[in-house]
Amino acid sequence: MRRNSSRFFAAIAGFAIAAILLAAGGLLMWGSAYVHNTVQGQLSAQQIYFPAKGSPALASPKIGPYLNQYAGQQLLTGQQAEAYADHFIAVHLNEATGGQTYAQLSTQAQAQPNNTKLAGQVATVFKGETLRSILLNAYGWWKVSQITYIASIAAFAIGGLTLTGAAFGLAFGRKTQPAEVITHESITPVETA
Repeated sequence: MRRNSSRFFAAIAGFAIAAILLAAGGLLMWGSAYVHNTVQGQLSAQQIYFPAKGSPALASPKIGPYLNQYAGQQLLTGQQAEAYADHFIAVHLNEATGGQTYAQLSTQAQAQPNNTKLAGQVATVFKGETLRSILLNAYGWWKVSQITYIASIAAFAIGGLTLTGAAFGLAFGRKTQPAEVITHESITPVETA
């Protein structure tokens, strides 16, 4: 018996695709871990802590429902960074400025260069928005690490299935029957009438 060459090449292609998927899964897993650890390390270095449980800062209906679950904890994850940025810093900035943005306050401050109270508000909003942006950037990268982790699991699963399928196809695929050889003796003459 001879091997069916198309089955053999399909199995080799399956092994190649499996190797590529498994390598991609490994790289995605490494990327996910790298981003996750970098975000956590950078956030840890900032030494930001949520207000303690029962603190007046958490009593606000605009803050408490979002931050009570993290009360007293150090900010270490992207999810915590988003909550702190959007439900602590943003709320305080909004209250301090009456809802005005940095651009609005800055324009007013340029028109009134001797207004020190307005200049102080501009500086506070600039610093607050900068910290908020940094935390939201950390949240974005943390989300990227989650997505790459999920993609790595999918690549490993599909790669494993492809590898199994290729091995199964190679080992248990249909064998081709040998070609029937037609000889001169096997031909029967046709009678003509």
